Parts: sequence; C-alpha cells; structure tokens
Amino acid sequence: MSGRHFFTRALSAVCCTILIGCSSATLIKEVPSHLKPGKLYLAPKTVEVAGRTFDTEEGFLVVTENPSDTLTRKNMLPVFRIRSVSKTPAEPIFWLNGGPGLSNMSYFRLSRLLQNHDFILIGYRGVDGSIVLRSKEVEEAMEGVDGDLLSDASLHSLSQAIELFSKNLTARGIDIGHYTMTGVVSDLEAARKGFGYETINLLSFSYGTRVALIYGYLHPAVVFRSVMISVNPPGHFTYSPRKTDEQLDYYDRLFAADSSNYDGRPLSQSIRTALGKMPSRWSLFKLDPGKIRVITFAMLSQKRSAALVFDCYRAAEQGDYSGLYMLQRAYDFMMPSMMIWGDLFAKGSTDFDPGIDYVSELRDSTTVMGSPLSLLISGGAVGHWPVHRVPPGLNRIQQSDVQTLLVSGSVDFSTPAEYATEELLPSLTYGKQVILREMGHVGDILNLQRPALEHLLLSFYDEGVADDSQFKYDPMDFEPPVNLPLWAKVLYPFVLVLSLF
Repeated sequence: MSGRHFFTRALSAVCCTILIGCSSATLIKEVPSHLKPGKLYLAPKTVEVAGRTFDTEEGFLVVTENPSDTLTRKNMLPVFRIRSVSKTPAEPIFWLNGGPGLSNMSYFRLSRLLQNHDFILIGYRGVDGSIVLRSKEVEEAMEGVDGDLLSDASLHSLSQAIELFSKNLTARGIDIGHYTMTGVVSDLEAARKGFGYETINLLSFSYGTRVALIYGYLHPAVVFRSVMISVNPPGHFTYSPRKTDEQLDYYDRLFAADSSNYDGRPLSQSIRTALGKMPSRWSLFKLDPGKIRVITFAMLSQKRSAALVFDCYRAAEQGDYSGLYMLQRAYDFMMPSMMIWGDLFAKGSTDFDPGIDYVSELRDSTTVMGSPLSLLISGGAVGHWPVHRVPPGLNRIQQSDVQTLLVSGSVDFSTPAEYATEELLPSLTYGKQVILREMGHVGDILNLQRPALEHLLLSFYDEGVADDSQFKYDPMDFEPPVNLPLWAKVLYPFVLVLSLF
C-alpha cells in the first residue's frame, strides 16, 4: 500500500473510532401514524460474510421519544439481524458501537460468531433514526477562529453555537432529556422483546461499554454474558491531562527499549518542545496549534498512527513542521463534519460537573499537551448544553453479577486499561479482564489479530472462559508506516491547492 493511501486510511480508521456522521442539518422525519411503538417491521434479505451467505432481516423498530409515554413523538430506528447458521443457536449477540455520535449500524464482520449466535444491530437514537441531532453551526464552529482552535475566542464561538443548537432543538419540539444512555437501553430492550429473545449477549466498544454496563444494571436477568472492549467506566468521558502524561511516559519507556530507533530523546519531550516553539507558519501555510493538538490526541489512540505522530513531532523538534501541518489538514478534512454533535452532548453530558472549570483544568500547562480533545468538547459545551444525567445509581459503579469480560489495550489513550482494572473489575462478581500488551483503542483490538479476537469471544460466549492464548505479542514498532514530513514535501503542489479550501 502506498504511503499516501495508508495515511488516508489510517486517519479514517483512527478518527472513526471516535467520530462519524455528515454535515447536513438536524434531521426530523415524521413517523406514519399507523406504525406502532415497540413493533419491529422487517423484511428478509441475505448478506455475504467471509465468503458465506447468511439469512438476514432488515427494517426498523418504532420507539417513542419518551420511553415511558407512548403518546410522545415516535422515532424509527434501523434494525439489522444476521441469523446464525445453527438451527438451535445460543444467545444472540447485540452490537454496541462506540461514540457517542457514532452510528450503531456499522460493524466488523466477525464471521465465526455466526456459527452459534444471531447478530443484532439496533440504531442509536439521536444518530441513526428518524431524529438525528446534527448541527451544521456546531460543525462550522469546530473550524475555530483566531487561527487557534483551542483559543478563548474559538471556545466562546463554539459555546455560542452549542447553546443556539440546544435552543433550536427545544423550539422544534425535541426533548433532549430523552436522548441519554437510558433511552438507548430502552430501545435495545424493545428490540429484544420484539425478536422474542429471553436472554442476550452484549458486545460493546468504548462508549458502548457504558451502555452495556447500564443495560446490565437495569436488566441483570436479561444479559447472559457481556464483552466490553476498550472499557469506559463511569466518569471518564473527559480525558485527564495527567493520565495522558502517564501514557506518554509509558511510550517513552517502550521507545527507550527500541534499540533500532531510540536516540536518547524521549518522545514526550519532543512533543513538549515542538508545541512550545511552534511557529505561526510552515512554508506558506498557517499552523493552527489547537487543531494539531486535537488530532494528535485522536491519533495516539492506536499504535500505528501513534508511530506516525511521534515521527512528525521528532521532525518538528528539529524545526520541520511539515508533518504537523499535514496532521492539521487531516483535522480540517475529517473531524468537524464527522460528528453527530448533539448525540455526543446528550450522552456525554452525564459526566459533566458544573463545579469544574474545564478550560483551566484541561489546558494544564504543567503537562505535555493538556487534554485537547476534551478541552474542545467539554470547554465548549459545559454551561451551554442542558445536562441530563442518567439516574445517580446508574452513573456510578455498582456491584453486578453479569458474567463480563473486559478487554483492554495497554497503550490506549482513550480508555486506559487501568480504569477498567482498578475501578470496574472489583465490582464484577463474575468479571474477567484481558489486557493486550502494546495494543491501543478499538481499531487495534478489532483489526490487528482478528482470528485471536474471535477465538477469545467465542470461548467466553460459549464456555464462559477468557481464552486469549491465540494472541501473539506484537511489540510497539516506532518506525512510522508513512514518512509524513517527506510526503508533505513531495505533495507540496497538491498541499498548496488543498490549502485554498
């Protein structure tokens, strides 16, 4: 694969573990009056997975905005079921993707799971259904002002767009308070009942692990086994600057052990130095330090893109900011319009604390780079988006008897493994954890050793055993998959044209 193609695909993969969507305005479609809440409307189809054809059903589920009131606005959520090849399958597997703001209708084709389990996707309210909480104004504010995405002026502009967005939703009759994670769980329950399943398994990722946790708290008799990948326990939708420093320290130790690449310069110091002395331009192009910080954090979540980022900073430390400019263009190209922002605010606000000065706390100049992605989101939203928390008992860790497997990567910046180990695992009566050394966030775990992952999932779902024996240790490789500073210079004419848009 060419360097250019790798860069495009790598950036898409990394950012799509956090963000997805499109740039049109809020979508509200009226549901025909004859369609009944709680009903599934499905049509048979077939789908090919790993060269085999499976029977499927595709259609939609009708729910109400307020799950407790059948007279409130109706919402149609897409539904997709792939049927197992077994005539007597075990518990079905419900897929819970990450986000918030990410569709739940995109999935990785884990074909071995279909040998003994139906596979179910239910669209997320606020993202996939007939009511989609998009905002073009918020997306435009994500471009920033002043030439710095994280400046006071940019955050103020974003705050105004967020406040206007929430008021517009209310004016259009949307009750934001019903687009929380408990609303998602009620939709999943309606689908389970509609399909006629007595018990189910859950397969969740990142934000989806919070949904899975709440599902187990509310319906413990329904959830048979739950696998949580890249686990996000309560309270961690906002990333900690000091935790990010700890993770950079871990990378420094791995780098020091890499005799083929280590030259005595810690990676964290390269980042600190490059950010601290960043010029206003690279060649003819303006540098936006805020965008560079945000995309840096996003790309550090997975190991191959992390190697690319570290290479760009080591070049910048020596005065070559071409690679960091390319990262900035990646932000421009992908991130502002790839988010269903209203869904993120609606779900993520459950962790907002109005007593915290997020701007000061997340900038934290004593750390290498603060917490840029959380600064962008929390710094703009807190105080300007109405907070609707899940009930207190569901917004903190409680004891659970659901059989649960936690799967974490040791170099995951988004959902550090320690949070799952120290906070969640002790509360799980029948909990197990697998930490995959030198793997990052969801994309690494799903993609790097897919057969080993499928074996682990099947051993747990079918036998209650967390058999990770097929994973092979794959040490961190700090050799970048793409030399981005070099490509910036080779593609300079193209970059010059791109800068005009």
